[in-house]
This record gives sequence, structure tokens and C-alpha cells, in this order.
Amino acid sequence: MTAPVLALLLAAEEGASRGPFSVNLGLVLWTLIIFAIFLFFFSKTFWATITSRATEREAAIAKQLGDAEAANTEAKALLAKHEQMVADSRAQAQSLLAEAKAASEKERAAAIEKTRKEQEALLDRARRDIAAERDKALVELRREAVDLALGAAAKVVGQRMDSEADRKLVLDYLANVETTH
Repeated sequence: MTAPVLALLLAAEEGASRGPFSVNLGLVLWTLIIFAIFLFFFSKTFWATITSRATEREAAIAKQLGDAEAANTEAKALLAKHEQMVADSRAQAQSLLAEAKAASEKERAAAIEKTRKEQEALLDRARRDIAAERDKALVELRREAVDLALGAAAKVVGQRMDSEADRKLVLDYLANVETTH
């Protein structure tokens, strides 16, 4: 079979014109034979190395993709944990603010109550002082009224009225007048 194909190739080569689009069957045949030989040696020597490296690279890429997916999953978990921690921190801060506000309101109420009690105590003391001064003024007024009454009576009677009995008489009269009014 190769001999008739070879004869056909040689005959076609002699009768063919040499144009740019002409097919040289001998050249095609030798190119196919060389390519087959090259493919045979290439598959025996380099093909195993190339396929093993491609397989290794594929495995490395698959491992990197797996690692990236694991890292992505871990990052998502950490993000969720971080968001939870932020939410907990905000809640804790709000709780602390509420406690501080409640404590300040309690302190304010206590300070107001203390101030109110101090004002009441001051007012009571002022009322006692006023009452004491009023009583003192009344005593002084009574003494002067007695002295005036005795002086007026002495002028009317014409003698001096200084005795304790006279003084007692006027004081009893003033006490009697105070109880009727």
C-alpha cells in the first residue's frame, strides 16, 4: 500500500505546476511521517513530565481555592463575631449610660432633699429666733410699760411708786389685759 501511494506522489510531483497554491503530495507525506515520529518520541519523553506538572499545578490551584474558601469562611465567622461584639459593647455602653443617668438622678434627688431639709431647718431656726426676739421685745415693752405706768401713777398720786408691790400690781393688771385680748 505504501508503494502505490509513493508512486502516485512521485507522478503527481512531476506533473504538477509549481504555483503558490499547488499541493506537493511528497512534501505532505514526509511532513506527516516526521510529525508522527516526533509525536511518538515526544509522548515517550516529555508528555509524562508535562502532564504530571499540569496535574501538580491543578492540584495546587485546587488547594489554593480550598484554602481561600476556608479563609473566606473564617473571615465571615470572624466578621459575625466582631459584629456581635460591637453590638454587645453598644448594649453594655447603653446599660452603663442608663445606670449613670439613674445614679445621677438619684444623687440629684438626694441633693434636692438635703437642700430642702436644710432650708426647713434654717427656716425653723429663723422662726425660733424671731419668736425669741418677739418674746424679748414683749418683755422689754412690758418693762417699759410698767415703768411708764408707775411714772404716770406717781405723777397722779404725787409720790414715788417704786416698791415691788406696786410693780406687781401693774404686772398683774397687764397680764389681765393680755388675757382678755
